[in-house]
Amino acid sequence: MESRQLDADIAVRTEAIVGRLKPLEGPLLPILHDVQAEFGYVPRASVPVIAQGLNLSRAEVHGVVSFYHDYREAPAGRHVIKLCRAEACQSMGGDELADRLLGLLGLDWHETSTDGMVTIEPVYCLGLCACAPAAMVDGDVIGRLDEDSVKALAEVVRT
Repeated sequence: MESRQLDADIAVRTEAIVGRLKPLEGPLLPILHDVQAEFGYVPRASVPVIAQGLNLSRAEVHGVVSFYHDYREAPAGRHVIKLCRAEACQSMGGDELADRLLGLLGLDWHETSTDGMVTIEPVYCLGLCACAPAAMVDGDVIGRLDEDSVKALAEVVRT
């Protein structure tokens, strides 16, 4: 699909979301959530539509998108791994396991593999402190990560 045509499609679909959620009190976050659910990320073409619909500046909308780590400005991989970076997980060897997983995947934080299979993101607490170190893979939490589980995880998300 040509870029202008794609942007027009994104704008139309975003306008529908804004129109539906605008009556809510504090509608920006619900709108961004639904836009990301619709497209898998918050496309650049959505930002001016949201800004206009809510009488905000583009900078205000972009600021919210860039502030919250759950919003993406580019499509995520087929699998999304979120590794806990909080103190409890760090104290249980999370940093070393994170470095190991990043190395196995050949990625750095916030990167998606070139084949689109996996995205890796840091998070700051998954609420599994008693089972540290922890991760979330495609929405499922995993506790008590170790060298073997990290290696297995890397293999699973690459297939």
